[in-house]
Amino acid sequence: MNKPSRGIVYIVGAGPGDRKLITLKGVECLQRADVVIYDLLLNDALLEHCPVHAEKIKAPDPRIRTTRQDELNHLLVEHAKAGKTVIRLKGGDPYIFGRGGEEAVALRKAGIPFEIVPGITSAIAAAAYAGIPVTHRDYASSVAFVTGHSAALRPDSNINWAHLATAVDTLVVYMGVAHLPQIVERLTAHGRDPQTPVSLVRVGTTPQQHVVQGTLIDIVQKVEAAHLKSPAVIVVGEVNRLRRQLRWFDTKPLFGKRILVTRARAQASEFAGVLEANGAEVIQFPTIQIQPLEGVDIPPPNAYDWIIFTSVNAVEIFYERLRESGKDTRAFGRSRICAVGAKTVDALNNIGIHPDFVPSQARGSAIAAEMKDVNGKKILLPRAKIAAADLPNGLREKGAHVNDVPLYDTLKVVGDDKKRDDIAVDLLNGSIDFVTFTSSSTVTNFLEMFPAHAPTALLANVQVAVIGPTTQKTALARDIRVDVVAKAASVESLVDALIEA
Repeated sequence: MNKPSRGIVYIVGAGPGDRKLITLKGVECLQRADVVIYDLLLNDALLEHCPVHAEKIKAPDPRIRTTRQDELNHLLVEHAKAGKTVIRLKGGDPYIFGRGGEEAVALRKAGIPFEIVPGITSAIAAAAYAGIPVTHRDYASSVAFVTGHSAALRPDSNINWAHLATAVDTLVVYMGVAHLPQIVERLTAHGRDPQTPVSLVRVGTTPQQHVVQGTLIDIVQKVEAAHLKSPAVIVVGEVNRLRRQLRWFDTKPLFGKRILVTRARAQASEFAGVLEANGAEVIQFPTIQIQPLEGVDIPPPNAYDWIIFTSVNAVEIFYERLRESGKDTRAFGRSRICAVGAKTVDALNNIGIHPDFVPSQARGSAIAAEMKDVNGKKILLPRAKIAAADLPNGLREKGAHVNDVPLYDTLKVVGDDKKRDDIAVDLLNGSIDFVTFTSSSTVTNFLEMFPAHAPTALLANVQVAVIGPTTQKTALARDIRVDVVAKAASVESLVDALIEA
């Protein structure tokens, strides 16, 4: 998308709670934004698509600001007239109970160019994630979306409840939880069968999704008993009977579990993605960051019999340094390559190298024990500055000549104090289910970020999961109880262990 020469507003539907349900075009708009004005209930992770310079403005709360829409319209016009690319990021779809039409009219009156980027509306998405298709050949050939706001229930409302009650097979009501008794009364009074199935889906498409089912006769009592509050959609119709067969989201093995991920942000996305695919809510709280060391001279790889890569970071930084010196993989010559872990193998494959040896374990002493015929061999070990000494020591005991070259440092992250304090509260009250550690440095730095709390107290109400025995040893040495240990040193194995737990 080319940047316009004058200001423009993109009114973008962000979809429901699942951040991945935004459209590709919606992401493209965010990536070129100067200003983003976003709704209160949106997933904040969507803002990570914005460029660093983008100004992020949270829209006024409609529950406490009666002038909210006028303020929003003014903001859109003001920033666009300043020549900026403005993204109005709205939950769901802008034109389905999103007031996108009102904002577009205001822009047209002000002479501001705009575009609409549709989004997935919660009526469809929440129902689908609950296992309820809003249409089905055997149950429903028509569907209507209706607002359940108090204005829709007044005698002068333009919603014809008398006709609507029986005119469509499936009725999806937005913003109606607070007025559920009145909605039920209107539907049954105007002819809807009291035995009609009803579902309420709260915060659909998120790991906090909660579904309450009943019929028009008993749904009010069931919702009250479940203490279910807004935001939720109400689905009325025979299609609700299909949930028993079609549930798929809230049956995932980690559904609803809140899991804290402490690894470096650059490496956390894959781990978070696997956890989310299994239904978990991921809280990213990086405690380390990878910093390549300056002024490190990379020895000529072909001068060594073996080169051992123990991490993806080592591969990527080593190869970057090699390229900076005007070389490529041909510089490895006849050197044999050892790769520790499946992800390290993948990283080497990405640069065209297939390792000669992959140890079965990730511990340094075990790697050294598994490597044969290293007596008198020259071995290059490019890795982290703080890496343990057991691998080079084990190789030297077997007669190898090891050049242990520090390539990068693992630094403690200077985090957001408010986020840290919020996480401390969640840990202490047990509203986080698991804390995960993927290296010894994540353990050490995590504890240093909470100096006011003893480890035993801080983690008393959560389970701790670690990626392997080395990390487990560090955790135990710091008085952290370890509940889950991955069988292999990989995020996939750690996720498997969490599911088993």
